[in-house]
Formats: sequence, structure tokens, C-alpha cells
Amino acid sequence: MSKKAAVIKGDGVGPELVEAMMKVVNAAKTSVEFVPCEAGAGWWEENGGNTLIPEETWDLLENADACFKGPTTTPGGIGTPKSVAVSIRQRYNLYANVRPTKTFPNTNVPLEDVDFVCVREATEGLYFGEEAKITDDAHIALRKVTRTASKKIAEYAFEEAKRRNYDTVVAIHKSNILKQTDGVFLEEVNKVGENYPDIDVWEYHIDNIAQQLIKNPQNFNKKILLSTNLFMDVISEECSALIGSIGLIYSANIGDNFAMFEPAHGSSPKYQGQDKVDPVATILAGAWMLDYLDEKKKAQAIFNAVDEVMKEGKYLTYDLGGSAKLSEMANRIAEFTEKEVEKL
Repeated sequence: MSKKAAVIKGDGVGPELVEAMMKVVNAAKTSVEFVPCEAGAGWWEENGGNTLIPEETWDLLENADACFKGPTTTPGGIGTPKSVAVSIRQRYNLYANVRPTKTFPNTNVPLEDVDFVCVREATEGLYFGEEAKITDDAHIALRKVTRTASKKIAEYAFEEAKRRNYDTVVAIHKSNILKQTDGVFLEEVNKVGENYPDIDVWEYHIDNIAQQLIKNPQNFNKKILLSTNLFMDVISEECSALIGSIGLIYSANIGDNFAMFEPAHGSSPKYQGQDKVDPVATILAGAWMLDYLDEKKKAQAIFNAVDEVMKEGKYLTYDLGGSAKLSEMANRIAEFTEKEVEKL
């Protein structure tokens, strides 16, 4: 029986990127059933309400084995709904946001090659989303950190290190200032670490690692970078610059029984309809979803195809120093994917 994936096309450049992803996964001859659904600022602007996700989409998600989310726009300001990604993460307890960060062939990287994984607790922290007005002049935001969530994300990080044969989990925090919230997080990381004697724990303050990732980025190769929600949101963006473009960063949001896959970048509405942006992150997020849905060989075919297109260097988008259109790069990846699948 085939698996089913709900597909949110998103806003801005989302629909054209998802179309590119679908072209490539179909070239891999996937048997996954893809079911399109609505979510995002475009839908909300037409329909209003206190959510960016319609009930029909929630119903589809309930009956899906995974979700693919194209880039979605999140409106800002008081009274606007929380983001699509945050809503889905919290509904399904997708506590692990994971971003592999590895230099691709034939890219102009600023500080030599890197290869590590960013793991982010994705359900609480400042993204817990509770704010309050104290006076006309003062507003506060609550940062929620629980031992339960800290333990779960630590366990995921150590297991990911074990799967990849990495030797270190780097715990990023600010416990000298945030003594309770980051103190709890750090305590749980170290407790979990006791069960993995072959994996070290390095502790870094958030401000220090922001500097070290520029000064000595190779120190973190073959390691897991782990932190709370907002800290890792910021650090993983910095890490994306180390491989030359956030257009190459694919990500997963993983829980115990469900997962959502997405490119790490935003919806870039200024490029909407221009057939311009880098499709790699979206395509590889789709490949990762195939792997999650037990089509591992087909997923690997896509990863291999992307590497071949990057090595070839003839069909790269502007952010990679090339002049290819989004669709041209995606078509070339699809061509290589078909060849890789023939080898299976």
C-alpha cells in the first residue's frame, strides 16, 4: 500500500519550487501519493480568521504519512496568526528541526568546506508564542523550556550523532544569564550524554559559537550542533552562509509519529513568478521525505543527481554563480535522477 504525503505549495516562490520538486520525485518513479492542500498568507488574506491553515488541510494532514511544506509567508504584527510551520510542529509535536549543512561541489564557499548537522528544539522556547502587554510602554515574551522537551531533543541529537558516526554533540546555550531555562536545557543534555560514552558534549555560549563558526568553522565538522528554538534558528542561518547559499539547505521537522519536510529558506515574494530561485533545498527536502517514507534508494538517486548537476556546473542558479533558471536547474536534476534510477 503506497504512502500518502500532504503537499502545501505555499506562497511567494513556493508553488514554482514545489512544482520543481514534484518533477524530480516523479523522475525518481516514486509510488508516494501526493495530495495538494492550502495554507499560508495567500489563503488567509482571502479567507481571514485566526489561522493560516484551513480545517480541510488539517483533515488531510490527519490522514497523511508525512507533510511537504513549500515556503510560506507569515504575516507580521499584533493579531496576526502564527506561522504554518510552527502550527504544524506544535500540533504534531515535531520537536526536532534538523538541517544538514554540508558544502556542495563547485560552490564558492567563503571559509572552506564544512559538514555538520544543526538540530533545533522546535516546539517551545520563545516560539512558544505567549506574549503580554504590561503597560503601554512594556511588553514581554515568555520563553518556555521544559525538561521533557529538552530530554527528547537531546536524545534525538545523540541518536543522530550515532547514526552518522559523529563524535560530538555541541550544546549551545546562555546558562550564565538564562540560569533556569538554559540551565534546565543543559542539565538534560548532559544527563542524556551519560548514556553515550563514545560521544562528547561540548558546551558553547550562543555568542561565542556565533564567532567560532566564522573563525574556526572546520572545528565543528562531523558534529551535531544542538540548541533551543530561537538560538538554533539564528545559528542555522549563519551556518547556511558557510555553504554559500540558504538555497541549498533542506530541512525536516521530525516527531515520534509524523514528519514535515521543507526548504529552510523563506517565500521570497520579490522573486515570485521569475523562475529564478535555487530549487536545490526544496528538491532535497522532497528526497528526504521519500527516504522517511521508505523509498531510500529513490531518495539517494535524487541526492546523487543533485551532486552531479552541481559538479557539472552548467545549470546553476544566480545564487550559485550561474545564470540558469529555476526550471532549467530542476529539469537537469530530473534528467540525472532518471539516469540514477536506471542503476537501481
